[in-house]
Amino acid sequence: LPDIDLDVESARRLEVYDIIWGAFGADRVACVAMVETYRVRHAIRDAGQALSLPPGEIDVLAKAFPHISARHARKALAELPEFRRSGISPARFDALLALVESLDALPRHLAMHPCGVILSDSTLAARTPLQPSGEGYLMSQFDKDDVEELGFLKLDVLGVRMQSALAHAGAEIQRVTGASADIDSLAPFDDPRVYDMIGSSDTVGCFQIESPGQRELLGKFGPRDFADIIIDISLFRPGPVKADMVVPFLNARLGWKPPEYPHPRLRPILEQSCGVVVFHEQIIQIVAAVTGCSLAEGEQARRSLGKPGSPQLAATREWFHAAGQANGFPAPALERLWGTLESFAAFGFCKAHAAAFALPTYQSAWLKRYWPAFFYAGALTHDPGMYPKRLLLHAARRAGAGILGVDVNRSAAVYQVEESENGGQPQYAIRVALADIDGISAAEIGRIAAGRPFSSLTDFHKRAQVSAPVLEKLVRVGAFDSLYGITPAGRLEAAGGPGSLTRRDLLLAAQDLIRLGQASRQMGAAQQELEWAAACDIQPTGLPELTAAEVVRSELEILGMDVSRHVLQGRLAALAERGVVFAKDLLAAGDDPARRKDVLVAGVKVATQTPPVRSGKRVVFLTLDDSTGLSDATFFHNAQERCAATVFQSWQLVVRGEIRRTGAKGVSVRAEDCWDLDEFLADGPRPAATAPRKLWHSSTGSAGW
Repeated sequence: LPDIDLDVESARRLEVYDIIWGAFGADRVACVAMVETYRVRHAIRDAGQALSLPPGEIDVLAKAFPHISARHARKALAELPEFRRSGISPARFDALLALVESLDALPRHLAMHPCGVILSDSTLAARTPLQPSGEGYLMSQFDKDDVEELGFLKLDVLGVRMQSALAHAGAEIQRVTGASADIDSLAPFDDPRVYDMIGSSDTVGCFQIESPGQRELLGKFGPRDFADIIIDISLFRPGPVKADMVVPFLNARLGWKPPEYPHPRLRPILEQSCGVVVFHEQIIQIVAAVTGCSLAEGEQARRSLGKPGSPQLAATREWFHAAGQANGFPAPALERLWGTLESFAAFGFCKAHAAAFALPTYQSAWLKRYWPAFFYAGALTHDPGMYPKRLLLHAARRAGAGILGVDVNRSAAVYQVEESENGGQPQYAIRVALADIDGISAAEIGRIAAGRPFSSLTDFHKRAQVSAPVLEKLVRVGAFDSLYGITPAGRLEAAGGPGSLTRRDLLLAAQDLIRLGQASRQMGAAQQELEWAAACDIQPTGLPELTAAEVVRSELEILGMDVSRHVLQGRLAALAERGVVFAKDLLAAGDDPARRKDVLVAGVKVATQTPPVRSGKRVVFLTLDDSTGLSDATFFHNAQERCAATVFQSWQLVVRGEIRRTGAKGVSVRAEDCWDLDEFLADGPRPAATAPRKLWHSSTGSAGW
């Protein structure tokens, strides 16, 4: 039986589970199990613990590895450039690596599948062993393949975080403005401004089209309608990439070359996608057209293509060639066609699935284009994409939304939008959520929300009853600034001059309150009141206000985001002096032959990817954020020996390379060298190979960066 896929809001997925259990009965429904098997990181952690290695060493070593099979641990140490220059000695960890390799693909534990649910009749318990899951739902001990073999009907209740982000954005628009942004009524999905934004690769935060590779493809492709979004989502998959479909498609789409069809009789099937195979449905239709079988038989053949090395695949190949020749297709054409089908089918996309994905893709792009503050409030709350929240925050700022810090009287558990006026026009700003305070609990957030408004730091401490570390963190990120008229980052004149209170004063007061709270248990009621009253009177101590750099450091440590300003803002002038080209100017630089050959770009690392490519050689894609936008750099195999260690170990980087135009509005850098940004500013550019950054201090055997 086919699966039934249901895409639902991730925040409400368990509500859907409850509906299913209520509709069919607890004796007929169960979750599907998932056998977690060992890959390299889990294998290192468990084997290292068994060998009593220091936890710090185990942690550093495990994190150093990419997400690969455990059996490839030694191969990665030997072949990946970042390991060859890391200081990690394979001989020193010989016993550990032997255990790690022996654990490869062995079961580690049984877990609840993230979305699989089976339906049965009342004989469910007689047909599968059941056990309670961690979520409290009964779970079959069989995995997704087992339950299909047994004939159960399987639902995939997929929790999609973008669905929750869109719902949050819509609710905020209704709450703040009273308007209804009905994203379910956007058909026929033909807004030219939305497609202009998509074609400009300005898609950070948008569903399915925000990755570096997708943004490069969008810059080349330039989608013009909803059908193009469906093709784009399907084209950027391992199957089309492995089958080398992307370049022929773009050549035909952009008019550089005519479409090429494997055989004239297949033109009606492939015409919609410029002669290349993009959808699963095309696989089924091609098999049926070549062999003369039914579409149902074509689907069975397609499924066998996803089982490399199996008897089913060998039998399908023999049948395909024999039936195709009998149907008038020449043997060479059949061989080429079979290679395409075999490399595509296991990792391709169903067109119906792509169309279902294209809907929230367009909806998210529309919200970003017309309601950016609300869109990013939803994205920051539900974190649906691949980038860190700090990047989403700065993307919102670049889109025109204001950013408001944590405030004990204004911040909620989630990101909300606040309205103000700017020159008579409404301006919307995003208020950072309390939930992003490191270490804060849901109970503490609930007490803060219930106790508002707070009149002072002392009032907050008495009634909100947060832990001492949380109280100090709230002070450090400015959650009490509005109560005391504090303007941080050295701008004392705005807060009333040198005699004004500072965050340092509040931090001292908070520490006094914590000590008072601990001592008050031994005081009488009257004494407590006197002490609390004295604590309310916070006086300036003359301590200087936090500098802008100190404020940003506190935000990064406590919130994981640079809220008040971009972490690189104070270094932009120094970077410009050294010839760095910022993201906003990269497209223009690519049009200038004198500038594009040897360009420097810099920024905070926001993503690294090593997707599969047709050549089999690893390619590293790096995305940097320099406060003006994103710069994408590609490190091919010959550059990785020099650069891989720096790319994977540094947080802020400078990259040198050649600008590549990737379409009318797309641009990236073919990287040739890179440096850690601190070293670059201190010493100037020099070959990365002269200053390796070690993962491991081999002289002492201690772990550390």
